[in-house]
Amino acid sequence: VSTQSTGSSGINAEYGEANAIAARQQREEQRKTQIFNARTRLIGVDTDSLSKQIEEKKLMQQAERERANAYDNDMIKTAQICTLLDERQSNDTRKLNEQLNKFRLEQQAAASRREFDLYDPESKKKDKPARVSDDDPRCQVSGLQLFQGEDLSAKDRKKLQQEQMREWIKQQLEEKNREKAAERYAEQLHQKKMMEIDARSAALAREEEDCRRNLNMATKNYNEALSAERKAREALDKQKEQDDNFTELSNQVFGDTLTENPGVAQSSFGAHRVIPDRWKGMSAEQKAEIQRTRDLQKEEKQRMRDEEKELYNEYERTALLQAQKAILMEREKNRKAAELEKSIAEENMRLSQEQRANLTRLNKEIYTNPPTNDYFAQFNTSTR
Repeated sequence: VSTQSTGSSGINAEYGEANAIAARQQREEQRKTQIFNARTRLIGVDTDSLSKQIEEKKLMQQAERERANAYDNDMIKTAQICTLLDERQSNDTRKLNEQLNKFRLEQQAAASRREFDLYDPESKKKDKPARVSDDDPRCQVSGLQLFQGEDLSAKDRKKLQQEQMREWIKQQLEEKNREKAAERYAEQLHQKKMMEIDARSAALAREEEDCRRNLNMATKNYNEALSAERKAREALDKQKEQDDNFTELSNQVFGDTLTENPGVAQSSFGAHRVIPDRWKGMSAEQKAEIQRTRDLQKEEKQRMRDEEKELYNEYERTALLQAQKAILMEREKNRKAAELEKSIAEENMRLSQEQRANLTRLNKEIYTNPPTNDYFAQFNTSTR
């Protein structure tokens, strides 16, 4: 039994060693297929050059992005400037239009024009009707406005007659009431007068003798007073006549007719209206005021034209400057692109020259003893 177990263990060990050797050989063959592959061995990868190229490409892309961002910022600024200029021009145009419309509404109203009556939309309302009344002299036979038997004012006339009759009745009643009141008042006064007469008759009898004595003296004094009053009145009338004559003479000399006072032609309907039959023409101040107003209007119109022209010139200059700036930016972009292409071409030329010099140095200075086939045959026999 011990002999059989020893033999079986030896066989197992041989099998295990053979399997291990076979596995190592298989792995070796796999490594050979990878290491001795001509494509992988002859076409190598230069990671440093690739990394440098990637870094240069990233730098170029970053510079291109910065350049594009700079161009975008310039375009944004230019667009903002153009927008501000457009807004300013729109605001100026709107203000000019508002001022123009305000001036037209305030100073150039349609009703103030000389020929406004020719196209007045309210002319038919302001005009007299074709027929005013029955006795309108404009109603001729051919006008067909007046016919026999018509009475247009009958209704108004009846209404007026009724009002007039009502007013008359009212006045008559008031007059009757006043007459009755006057009669009652007169009766009362008569009674009071009779009582006073009776009371005074006795007193008059007593005073009659005194009156006779004082009558002659009073008559004398009265006559003297009348004479003095007549003389004073005559003197006063003479002085008044002289004053009236002097006043009339002064009014004629300093009156509005001879002095041609413009105030007499002033109409009560407004300061801007005059009475034609009294108007003596415009004064020098009015003519000067009209001329001054015309001059101010001319100056204002010329100023508006100058401002509009200046605004147009400013817009043209701004557009020209923007176009010149865009041309300069385009030229700068082309110049930088040309410089970049030139630098790349010079760098490629330099690298080509260095590569040719390196190959020349390798072939002429380093590789002076070329190996034979026996030298290469000792390599690549194993992967270890």
